[in-house]
Amino acid sequence: MRKGQNPAKFVKDVAKPERITVALLNYIPFLSGFYAETLDVLKVSLESMRKGAGLPFDLMVFDNGSCEEVREYLVNEKEEGRIQYLILSEKNVGKGGAWNVMLAGAPGEIIAYTDADVLFSPNWLSRSVEILETFPNVGMVTARPFRTPPEFYEGTLKWAKENAQLDEGQFIAWETFLEFNLSLGQTEEENKKVYAETKDWRIQYKNVTAIAGASHWQFTVYKSTLQQFLPFDMDKPMGQVRQLDKRMNDAGLLRLMVPDPLAMNMSNTLGYLRGELKAEGRKRKVGFGKRVLEIGFIKKILLAMYNKIFSWYYS
Repeated sequence: MRKGQNPAKFVKDVAKPERITVALLNYIPFLSGFYAETLDVLKVSLESMRKGAGLPFDLMVFDNGSCEEVREYLVNEKEEGRIQYLILSEKNVGKGGAWNVMLAGAPGEIIAYTDADVLFSPNWLSRSVEILETFPNVGMVTARPFRTPPEFYEGTLKWAKENAQLDEGQFIAWETFLEFNLSLGQTEEENKKVYAETKDWRIQYKNVTAIAGASHWQFTVYKSTLQQFLPFDMDKPMGQVRQLDKRMNDAGLLRLMVPDPLAMNMSNTLGYLRGELKAEGRKRKVGFGKRVLEIGFIKKILLAMYNKIFSWYYS
């Protein structure tokens, strides 16, 4: 039998969420090997995100089954008021499974999604929202220009040819192009040829400039637009996320990037902040050991061993 009245009945006002929800997906199963620096990377990402975003936002973090040390850090951030919504998954449900929860549940009218290894520059959010609100029928906006597969922005070019000023050229500076690709483990030498043989598409509409293309690792989108692509049915933890890029393009939605670099992939180390990327990019092109490891059958055997050991501990 109930005793007394629920005090919540007398609350007249409730807190309203910000118009924008920044949604970050995190997965750090342990703090050694590949993941040795990833907690530090996460901390840097969160700090850079909050510093000069240019617009207010609520932060939602979905932790995809990380180790105890990482969960404790995130809970503390939540208790200190630096995370507004924290979801701790018992196990890794994959990127698609995490997206289904966090992107559907984010309360904001606008969602700015990010992986946990992104370094942000001032005004990354306000500049992304400017493009989102200026261009019509926008699917997603990424806060960095880089060269993405043309088949994923065919719909964008089709619209721009008829409705905006569209120019083809080398609009992404070589240093900006190289910086991002080095973070993916590529070499400077191999990128020289790619840069020379590819181009960018610059779109100008209502005095706002964007570059054609976008990507699933970081994007800003209207929640109402995103709903038409949920849920995601991905049967692997990674490697299938480009289906969002493809499905948005197939739907005729614009996929755009800000024209200057306001987001950077740090990957699994703080090497970018230590200035190691360019040196490593040059070193790798002459490393004999690296060439041996890239031999087909050797790479296949070693990666199979790595995957088996990983599955023993964390599946």
